Amino acid sequence: MFHGSMVALVTPMFADGSLDYESLAKLVEWHIEQGTQAIVAVGTTGESATLDESEHCEVIRKVVDFVQGRVPVIAGTGANSTREAITLTRCAMEAGADACLLVTPYYNKPTQEGLYQHYKAIAGAVPIPQILYNVPGRTACDMLPETVRRLAGISNIVGLKEATGNLQRVRELLEICDDRLDLYSGDDATSLEFLLEGGQGVISVTANIAPQAMQQMCLAAMQGDRQAAELINNRLMPLHRDLFVESNPIPVKWALAEMGRIPAGIRLPLTVLSDTYHDTLRKAMQHAGV
Repeated sequence: MFHGSMVALVTPMFADGSLDYESLAKLVEWHIEQGTQAIVAVGTTGESATLDESEHCEVIRKVVDFVQGRVPVIAGTGANSTREAITLTRCAMEAGADACLLVTPYYNKPTQEGLYQHYKAIAGAVPIPQILYNVPGRTACDMLPETVRRLAGISNIVGLKEATGNLQRVRELLEICDDRLDLYSGDDATSLEFLLEGGQGVISVTANIAPQAMQQMCLAAMQGDRQAAELINNRLMPLHRDLFVESNPIPVKWALAEMGRIPAGIRLPLTVLSDTYHDTLRKAMQHAGV
């Protein structure tokens, strides 16, 4: 259902941590102008962990309103409580989102059966299309391919964002999903190879900074043009790497503030980018041409 470069959008904030909806509207317009194929609102990069439930739903509503149907909106609605995830997913559906992105439950470390029952319950409770999200480096929970295979039989589970960076895992998932799920990279550094293997898109942090280049790279890779995709990706590789010198979204929010697109606000326990990394990130941005 969704393809190409899909930005894991930041949530702009003022210095006091309050939400900046004017900057959010401008970011949405910029991404549409630059060719971004979908907007992912309130995911990890959107600081979902520090927004309360009412803010979470309001940001989704605002993004849907700003987009006005021009590209799909995918709402981050995952939680480590199944009941909370259902509430957020229902809120996103009512706001008009096109799909929801649901991270594996974090901290409480469910079993594979628990993951299956969690996602089955959400899909059964809310009929909106849903994309699974596996990022064990942040959640301490790895959803294994066999569990994905079981979930692929549920009609409104339509995709998987796989962020392990393990290309062998990707090959296994492509084989077992058998076109029942679209597969999206959640790891910018390996996204080129992911797409060349047969993935349908990237839910990207780098796209916040270089949206046009990310979409061009995705398009070339999905068309099988390795040479063209590599030329673009080589420019982006320092960003893929250096946007994680500190925990996401610390570096990407600093970079966007440096570009004058958002204020420098971020919520505790995250803090602004350490001075140590400013030159590193500036060089990566210059290398990417932004």
